[in-house]
Amino acid sequence: MRLRRLARELRKLREDSGLTPEAAAAQLGWSRSKVSRIETGRTMASRADVAAVCDLYGVKSSDRAGLIQLASEVRQRGWWTSYADVFTGSYVGLEDDAAFIRQWEVQLVPGLLQTEDYARTVISQHRPSEEVQRRVMARMARRTLLSRPQAPQFSAILDEAAIRRPIGGKQIMHEQLEALLIAARRANVDVRVLPFGAGEHAGLEGAFTILSFAEEIDPDVAYVEGTAGDIYVESSEQVDRCKLIYERISDAALSPEDSLGLISKVKDELAT
Repeated sequence: MRLRRLARELRKLREDSGLTPEAAAAQLGWSRSKVSRIETGRTMASRADVAAVCDLYGVKSSDRAGLIQLASEVRQRGWWTSYADVFTGSYVGLEDDAAFIRQWEVQLVPGLLQTEDYARTVISQHRPSEEVQRRVMARMARRTLLSRPQAPQFSAILDEAAIRRPIGGKQIMHEQLEALLIAARRANVDVRVLPFGAGEHAGLEGAFTILSFAEEIDPDVAYVEGTAGDIYVESSEQVDRCKLIYERISDAALSPEDSLGLISKVKDELAT
């Protein structure tokens, strides 16, 4: 995300200065391809590169310092790189940088709200036994996102099936629903349920997540996880469609209070 942000900022600065990529490359003593790679995020610009670009484009000192700092942050390793064998895509990095996460889930409790035993049960269904513990540890590390300082806002809508299916048996599911109720007490977490009684609804095509970011220059991203691979939706038209679908699901869902009441009821039923 930081690399994409830096690339867009540098391209915008060049365009605002009225220079073509060829002209900028000539004055910087770079190749045309280097300018292109930096502006598309295919190459990480060094602090010296960014300083040279800022000097050429006449960037004011406060903006110059911010861009050079951003170039430094691009090269910092995120916590998830310790789990590079688990997190093979770019989703976790995007999620970690998001300011607002909206998630529609059909079958399962969202990963950010899963308990360790629930996560282990889910992961063990489709992974070799030797991989399970490592992946559970990674998911638990990822879950801390919602409790850290300046945590993102997290809004989750769950189909009723997700809270009624006793993943791992009654005891594990009881503990998972209790954890959901506890998580929903946080100011930055909103949990809602789409009841069976809603009938047909806008979310029938499947689960998805929308990530929004604090910086206006960073466009929203929609994400769909699938068995055949992950899909990242970045075109504004398609992301807007996902937002509209989410709003329609939200309109059909129970209120936060009624949702927690239903979760509590299902949890109590599991205890009998």
